[in-house]
Amino acid sequence: MTNTEIQHIKQRFGITGNSPLLNREIEKALLIAPTDLTVLIVGESGVGKEVFPQIIHQNSVRKHGVYIAVNCGAIPEGTIDSELFGHEKGSFTGALAERKGYFEVADKGTIFLDEVGELPIATQARLLRVLEYGEFIKVGSSKVQKTDVRIVAATNTDLLKAIRIGKFREDLYFRLNTVPINIPSLRERRDDIYLLFRKFAAEFAEKYRMPAIQLTGDARDTLIRYRWPGNIRELKNITERMSIFEQDREISAEQLKTYFATPYLEQLPALVGSADGDARSFANEREILYQILFDMRRDISELKKLAAIENVSYPLQERYTPVVKSNYRGIRVEENEPARYADEVSDGQESAIVSVSNPLQEQPEQPVSLEDVEREMIKKALDRHKGRRRSAARDLKISERTLYRKIKGYDLE
Repeated sequence: MTNTEIQHIKQRFGITGNSPLLNREIEKALLIAPTDLTVLIVGESGVGKEVFPQIIHQNSVRKHGVYIAVNCGAIPEGTIDSELFGHEKGSFTGALAERKGYFEVADKGTIFLDEVGELPIATQARLLRVLEYGEFIKVGSSKVQKTDVRIVAATNTDLLKAIRIGKFREDLYFRLNTVPINIPSLRERRDDIYLLFRKFAAEFAEKYRMPAIQLTGDARDTLIRYRWPGNIRELKNITERMSIFEQDREISAEQLKTYFATPYLEQLPALVGSADGDARSFANEREILYQILFDMRRDISELKKLAAIENVSYPLQERYTPVVKSNYRGIRVEENEPARYADEVSDGQESAIVSVSNPLQEQPEQPVSLEDVEREMIKKALDRHKGRRRSAARDLKISERTLYRKIKGYDLE
């Protein structure tokens, strides 16, 4: 695959950037497009996963067929089977007529299943049958129908974890993951951040008929070093808001920071780099939580060491005495061990030096699970917003649907 062909695809589908990681995934999409292999696109929210199914479809033998994009997370669980596979008249309340599903309509074409990890288990079983045998059954029917559809799926969730907790079928995962395409996050292609900003600034200048905004040198550095949890979508939204609200068309670093959705992340030393200029990046929010938990455990361990030192005592003992050892849970006595002795004290009595376990030795710690942290964050967000779930979801930067599911899963009703 030549660089010219990749650049042509970028121009055709509006992709901006020269990252080798991005170019490699585009090349992979072009190579598998003429085949009928099932594709699983993985990437964080906002990286532009929806473009790749179009690249695959438009460069395949199915390009003249129907292309349907389905957001699996936006369809209620009770109706998603009907949407995908259709239903017969009278099969459920409100089914006033027969309806064709997407798999029937898209015969000889392509279906893009976005947020495939949100599919209910029962629907996953139906989808697996389509993938394995090319057949499905409408809701309320017993007639098996055939379909010839290519499936391209996408997700921003960890499907392997979903498999472990029983929320996603392992056999379906391996059927979908025939060819994986991993879209890099914006912080993995930092050289493209300013290019994307200039593109969006020019587009909004034309849209709103005003001069394009520009960045000072410091603002440009801040733009590139910010973590961008929302990726390209967040960058585009921030550029549009600045284009509308800022009277001064040259944006400073301080002005730019006021538009960040999570400004505190940009201030973390681990994210912006240490004094010697070395920077550390995290692949996702989960890694940040793990790092915070690790730091908390380390601090707790230091406190336990100090507490162990404070609890050590040296009482006068007989020649043979139980040995007192301290641990972080309290005092434990081991009998029938001889004590070690120091020099005699001034009153003629002997002072026993009690044998004490090393208080600086690392003690076993109680594990803190990520689920406990997440549950506490959700509970606090609900308390802050007096139970208003929409506001809490916005505060936590997750969808209301995801928040409802987690409230139910953590029994926070």
